[in-house]
Amino acid sequence: MKQTLHLSQSPWAAWEYLRRPVWLFDPVALRGVYANPAALALWGAASLEELLARDFTALSPTVRARTDRLASATIDGTEISERWTFYPNGHPVTVQAMISTYRLPDGAPVLLFEAAPVDAEAEERRALEALRHTSTLISLLDHDGRPLFANPAAYATYGRGDLPLGSRLAEPERAQLLLSRAIAGEPATDVCKMITRQGHRWHHLDARPGLDPVTGATTILLNERDVTETVEAQAAQAAAERKVATAEARQSFLTEMSHELRTPLNAVLGFSELLAGSGLGEEQAEQAARIREGGQRLLSVINEMIRVSDEATVVDRSAAAPLSETPTSSVEPDDRPTRVLYVDDNEVNRRLVVTILRSQGMVCETATNGADGVESVRANDWDVVLMDIQMPVMDGVAATHAIRALDSFRAGVPVIAVTANTLRSQLETYAAAGMNDWIEKPVNAATLIEKTFGWAACGWRAASETSAPALDAA
Repeated sequence: MKQTLHLSQSPWAAWEYLRRPVWLFDPVALRGVYANPAALALWGAASLEELLARDFTALSPTVRARTDRLASATIDGTEISERWTFYPNGHPVTVQAMISTYRLPDGAPVLLFEAAPVDAEAEERRALEALRHTSTLISLLDHDGRPLFANPAAYATYGRGDLPLGSRLAEPERAQLLLSRAIAGEPATDVCKMITRQGHRWHHLDARPGLDPVTGATTILLNERDVTETVEAQAAQAAAERKVATAEARQSFLTEMSHELRTPLNAVLGFSELLAGSGLGEEQAEQAARIREGGQRLLSVINEMIRVSDEATVVDRSAAAPLSETPTSSVEPDDRPTRVLYVDDNEVNRRLVVTILRSQGMVCETATNGADGVESVRANDWDVVLMDIQMPVMDGVAATHAIRALDSFRAGVPVIAVTANTLRSQLETYAAAGMNDWIEKPVNAATLIEKTFGWAACGWRAASETSAPALDAA
């Protein structure tokens, strides 16, 4: 309830005769309580009733924070001298005010302002206003980090104007290092996690030495900017980069493991199958079958390990499109044998594939790296190219790019990847390079024969002036 006392009966009666402006302000209710005639003149009010009727509830956050700080800092009897700029009726008035806590007859604390006009230069007044309203947190500290001054932004952030620097930091030990550097005149900047009224926030701190204009003692001017959004964005980016690096390392491991395990199995399974069909005696045929059975079991374990690991790297499996099917023959067969180029750096693989294809009446020649394979396509008329992926000099993907860039109809020759590297992302790479299909190592003879015959007879020469069919292995 608003308190009203007749001035002749109030404890403020003696203030009526002072030439110094004196007024009382309730920092909780945000309303005037009393003003002597000198204060009424300063505020441009015709009467006390007019002044008390003014609405002060629309104070800016900065002024509200400053008022709260004064109420907190003076509650124990401390007096604070500060320069204030008021705007009575919209006109700025700067005063040097002595502020303290005054208790009303009912014991309620209010702020007592005793003001003296200040003849401040316009530039100084503007500087003071900028200091009070800036969003930058500004504190003046002694050499031990204790605050001598805090602007409203700093007070609103930490709630108390007497908190030493170490109490603001989540890692207090970093405060002394910052202070020591500043006192020594060294660059003193840091990004620290701070304990604020809004919780933990990241601030960029800039500390510089100076002198106290009141005592002449060494001080430290501390500027703080909230950089929480930037720090969190950088942390998120670093986490994403680590995730990508982990995925790349996993894929590299899978690629190496697939190649190193499946390549020798290619020889074990392929040649055991050839032996089984070569007219061996009963005992030898049984031994060859056992070799093949053991190899198949080992291959099943390897395939499952790679499948599970591969799926762990796939975020959206629903995006996969079915693989291209091996085309059926679209040209009339002739007496000319199918001509196949097989590019692979592994001698055992070359011997196995050549043996299988030649058993079907095909002509199969080889090259030992991608660069030689490209030159062979440039100079010869092949019906289909079987392309290993991991090779020296030029790998299979680069070789396929080079073949597709040839300036003759031979750029359209079907290229089939023959590889142990069949992760989803790898199949996408092969398709993007222009490969038409793929055969997984260890090579299955029936699959090899079916796909080689199918692509050789797909009629690609007639369609050489248009884009060649490509593997869709999204």
